[in-house]
Amino acid sequence: VQLQASGGGLVQAGDSLRLSCAASGRTLSGYAMGWFRQAPGKEREFVAAIRSGGITYYADSVKGRFTISRDYAKNTVYLQMNSLEPEDTAVYYCAADNFLYTRATMSNPSSYDYWGQGTQVTVSS
Repeated sequence: VQLQASGGGLVQAGDSLRLSCAASGRTLSGYAMGWFRQAPGKEREFVAAIRSGGITYYADSVKGRFTISRDYAKNTVYLQMNSLEPEDTAVYYCAADNFLYTRATMSNPSSYDYWGQGTQVTVSS
């Protein structure tokens, strides 16, 4: 599975962005998909994940502001980010793997074998 993340940019606090993660090489229909982010000097952290079947999980810091979704026909996963805050500034990565079902596994970056290249999101105050 090859993943291509896109959609990042420079926005102001309160603005919205939609990140996309397009997959090639294999259909994502049976895969769990996750979004993670990494700010300078910090560890990669969980943002959101979606199981095959559509169950979603979110980090507390983004719950109510971010929405993860998937389009099976386009083999793409999205992260809609609303009410962005300067603290959301980071490189955002999408990841994929199969046989992930619990929040514990889906929120752990070590659970994923396939990663996109990252897209920069910068939120100015």
